[in-house]
Amino acid sequence: MTKDNEISDQLDALAAARHNNPFAVLGLQTDSDGKRVVRTIQPQASSVELINARGESIGDMERIHPAGIFQGVLPPRLRHYVFRITMEDGHQYTAEDSYRFPSSLGEIDLYLLGEGSHRAIYSVLGAQCRAIDGVTGTRFAVWAPNASRVSVVGSFNDWDGRRHPMRLHPANGLWEIFIPAVGPGDCYKYEILDRDGNLLPLKVDPLAQFCESPPGNASIVYDSDYEWNDRAWMNKRSPEPALDDPISIYEVHLGSWRRNPEYGNRSLTYIEFADELIDYVVDMGFTHIELLPVTEHPFDGSWGYQPIGLFEPTSR
Repeated sequence: MTKDNEISDQLDALAAARHNNPFAVLGLQTDSDGKRVVRTIQPQASSVELINARGESIGDMERIHPAGIFQGVLPPRLRHYVFRITMEDGHQYTAEDSYRFPSSLGEIDLYLLGEGSHRAIYSVLGAQCRAIDGVTGTRFAVWAPNASRVSVVGSFNDWDGRRHPMRLHPANGLWEIFIPAVGPGDCYKYEILDRDGNLLPLKVDPLAQFCESPPGNASIVYDSDYEWNDRAWMNKRSPEPALDDPISIYEVHLGSWRRNPEYGNRSLTYIEFADELIDYVVDMGFTHIELLPVTEHPFDGSWGYQPIGLFEPTSR
């Protein structure tokens, strides 16, 4: 097979959302003539132009596949480029290229995740807001060792699995990608092909930190800036359990314990619970509170016993 035939097959695989190594084709590459070229898949675009960091035009990109794959020549030594995308309706916008960014998963994280001994997977997997090379966005990472292709789909790419297929780390089954301009509040899911190439139902992020309220169920990018201020209380606690002290436990389901009649009889917020529940429990003579599950779940009637996100407190 010639190199031209090989790249043609790879473009077909990208267009069909079946390519498991998009970083080998998209972004900055070297073509069969040794030229530095940039490729991007923009199915919604009528044209794409390469521009430099100063907003100056480098040149129009050629449509090299009818599914919306474009290619343009990048001048020597230039590495930072941006796309100027023109839609079918004439709307125009600029966008950074996800496929020009290297992996941001460190070797130690990859090793510990592969070994199954990572103590803080919530800080690595899922949707992590960050800046890379001065560009803000979100790094998505998910463990899917039996998948043949994983894409991030969401409100930012029309839920189109062709737009952001992820990078595979084959040694441990991790997939990841950095998507510029995606941030808190954006809805997303994962589109997955199984090992036999079958398209699965869209999957929520098992490491998501926030989720839509029912009937929606998409994961939501979230970036907490909360600072804990309970160090004094933590330090005051005895390191040993007080086994001789009396214990009386109040078990409570937050979703049905009390409502706020002033605001449509809605559930209380977590802050309201902190004020009202603790006072009530103390007044009733209980020493401890046991919460029924507070992790995200799709069905109200399950009282939380059908969790879909163990790292996201329910948004109810």
